[in-house]
Amino acid sequence: MFTTEPAKTVFQPPRRSGVVKSSEHPRAKKVVGIVVTQVVVILGVLLSIFPFYWLVVMSTNTTAAIFGFPPTLTFGSHLFANIANVFANIDLLRALLNTLIVSLACAVLVMFFDSLAAFTFAKYKFPLQKPLFALLLVTFMIPAQLSLVPNFVIMAHLGWVGSLQALIVPGAANAFGIFLLRQLATGAIPDELIESARMDGAGFFRTYWTVAIPLLRGGLAFLGIFTFIGAWNDYVWPLIVLVNPQQQTLQVALSQLNSVYGTDYGMVMAGALMSVLPLIGVFLIGSRHFIANIAAGAVKG
Repeated sequence: MFTTEPAKTVFQPPRRSGVVKSSEHPRAKKVVGIVVTQVVVILGVLLSIFPFYWLVVMSTNTTAAIFGFPPTLTFGSHLFANIANVFANIDLLRALLNTLIVSLACAVLVMFFDSLAAFTFAKYKFPLQKPLFALLLVTFMIPAQLSLVPNFVIMAHLGWVGSLQALIVPGAANAFGIFLLRQLATGAIPDELIESARMDGAGFFRTYWTVAIPLLRGGLAFLGIFTFIGAWNDYVWPLIVLVNPQQQTLQVALSQLNSVYGTDYGMVMAGALMSVLPLIGVFLIGSRHFIANIAAGAVKG
């Protein structure tokens, strides 16, 4: 008789063909995320640079070439001719000097007065501190256009209509800078440093200058750049208060390049290009302190 033996079961591990290790998924997602981020950043940079590039292109071409179809995207050969037309139609150098004086004065005064007020609000206790700061925040909701007539009346009583003081004094401080630096000073300036300075015999202004200013350097750089650009590009208030043609600022002078019967857009764009170049220089100088302060804070953190 034949006896049948039970078949032996051989264990076979499951096939793993086509299975990707779990550690490869995060790596692939990370690479895709980096690529997408880089593409988005490059597109953002190109979109930001294109208006300036288009300004340069228009300032080097004639009006006919600017309005041609299809529009030209290459540089022309009329840049120096357009610049010469700008100098022939307006006193550009005087306007540049007036605007530089106003912008520098406003930036310096805003950085001083706003940092002084912000340091006081952040690190000192005094009567009506919270109501005063709340009133300061309320001024954000008041449109700037509502203050044009009252400011003009005040300048007329002071006899400053037609002078650069009418631009500098009203812009010597603003609520935005106080709020910005106050928020920064609250966390950036330790109370222990102020107590140490007080124990060493330092008064309020010495503490402000030796303790607060170095720690607020990044915020002050940003506020200075922001204020300088705002004063440089201001048009409505200088147009109203500067009745003396010799005291005109750059934006008011450039507006005179537009003619009722026709506008040479190549000349206008050349003037706009010359008005933008100083702002780029100011930004490059001020941003060094701003970025250096951010990097120092990141390392300390």
